[in-house]
Amino acid sequence: MAQMNMKEAIRDAMRVEMKRDANVLIFGEDVGNVGGVFRVTEGLQKEFGEQRVIDTPLAESAIGGMAVGLGIQGFRPIAEIQFVGFIFEALDQILVQAARMRYRSGGRYNSPVVFRTPFGGGVKAAELHTDSLEGLIAQTPGIKLVIPSSPYDAKGLLISAIRDNDPVFFMEHLNLYHAFRDEVPEGEYTVELGKANVVREGSNVTILSYGLMVHTAVKAAEELEKNGVKAEVIDLRTLVPLDLDTILASVKKTNRVIIVQEAQKSAGIAAEVIAQINEHALLHLEAPVLRVAAPDTVYPFAQIEDQWLPTTARIIEGVNKVLEF
Repeated sequence: MAQMNMKEAIRDAMRVEMKRDANVLIFGEDVGNVGGVFRVTEGLQKEFGEQRVIDTPLAESAIGGMAVGLGIQGFRPIAEIQFVGFIFEALDQILVQAARMRYRSGGRYNSPVVFRTPFGGGVKAAELHTDSLEGLIAQTPGIKLVIPSSPYDAKGLLISAIRDNDPVFFMEHLNLYHAFRDEVPEGEYTVELGKANVVREGSNVTILSYGLMVHTAVKAAEELEKNGVKAEVIDLRTLVPLDLDTILASVKKTNRVIIVQEAQKSAGIAAEVIAQINEHALLHLEAPVLRVAAPDTVYPFAQIEDQWLPTTARIIEGVNKVLEF
């Protein structure tokens, strides 16, 4: 086992797959000699050459179109969008072309593309650099959505995503790139897409989350336990498809649920999870399912983002509400 942070684990996943399969390519803005704005792809162009790790112009629509074209020709592209806030120019390629390729071609073609992009707040970044736009992706059928919370999961999930025959949108929280190190196998392994992870067992309430908010939820659970509340924390990991079996099993055990997301409250992942719980496990609930999320405003300027983001205190407040209902 090696000790890796998330950035190193993601890089290692790409290295493993590029060694295994010559059809795996990486391209995006500054991913080559520079190694990407966060140095995630650092050293890969030197190792695999300029024909497989390719710097592109500053044109997200071109990156997306190139990925779709290469995908239907048998390649397995890893297309980096430098920040998630830059995807709007490429949404046609990602959501209209890549996501619909298998359907519109009657199964003749598929689109085995991974779109990698950093996202998330708490780093005092500039406008459009920290938005959480997973809700935009989740509403479109045909594309999978993955958000890891640990180095181990990041590597295993990314390898699974690269090997998947359909497009995967892979989001990497900025605040987790260097947050901590984890034991990560140096060889190849996979973490199955569509499987949640029970991070912490509990019996009184379920806290569902993903990405950085998993760690905020665990801190809240540790504080709650001091007062005798045993919170079960589940990392969704894959948001499309959702692991309903794991979610519902926990709901039936604890009977109370809150969902934590960094994105704005309305029309997001939390809303979908609540709908699924209501459809499949309503009679097991002892209280309404609550959301702990950012307010429905534009992401704020850096000076006040700490007041905007969900916190441990807000999670504890949400848990107390469902316990006292």
